[in-house]
This record gives sequence, structure tokens and C-alpha cells, in this order.
Amino acid sequence: MPETRPVYLPPDPLTPDRDITHQHFRPGEHVVVLKGAAGGELWGDAMKVVAPSWHTPTDENGWRLLDPNGGDRSYVTAHPRYLVHLSKRCPECLMHQKALREYLVKRLGNAEEAVDCSWYSLTAVNQLVHVADSRPGR
Repeated sequence: MPETRPVYLPPDPLTPDRDITHQHFRPGEHVVVLKGAAGGELWGDAMKVVAPSWHTPTDENGWRLLDPNGGDRSYVTAHPRYLVHLSKRCPECLMHQKALREYLVKRLGNAEEAVDCSWYSLTAVNQLVHVADSRPGR
């Protein structure tokens, strides 16, 4: 992850409304969770899809992901709408990336410094949660 500066932006309006199914991703695929922008490009955390997993914050099917950097959070669970393919050129993921890039560049410009939009957090049980999906007590 690049050195980042936090910035306040309203919650990402695109990802929560993304209509993506659990079947869109498969074990072994490489994905990214897009978290911000730098130099007019998106950046995020690259991970590998490992196995199906229940995503408690949304009460929907999710995926267990492996972070290749390891550490305390080697494995996290995420909802499929948070993920974008890295291992293949998927039309739906490319459209989502393009829309998110346009949304962020309009607001952040082309500054080289990486900006973390702080749209995601991790629960105590390593479940990745988008701010639009967070619920008290979960």
C-alpha cells in the first residue's frame, strides 16, 4: 500500500449499488479492493480469492480473500461488490473501475499523492465492510 493521506469524501456512491453476484468471482482469481486514487489512477489492496464465505455485515454470500502481504490480517472476508478482477479483463469490472476513476478524479484531481478515501474498515473478525454497509453492533 502506498503512503497515503486521508481525505474526507462522501461515501462511495457506486460500489454499494453495484449489482454483482457471488458467482462472478472464482477461487484462485486475483482481485483488488479499490480504496483511493493517485495521479489520476485508482489503487487498492490486491488479494486472491480463496473460498466462499458468509459476509455477516451484509448477510450475503461473500468471499474469503488471501492478502499476499500476510500479517495479522492474512485472510479477510468481503462482499463480491467490493471486488474488481485483476486476473482477467472482465467487462463489468472494467466499467466499474472506469466509473469509479471518473468519480474520484473529478473530486481529487491528478495529484501524485495517494489518497485513501476511508470507505472500508475491518471488523474484529476480519470482515471488510464498506461504510455504506456498516451496521451498529456488527
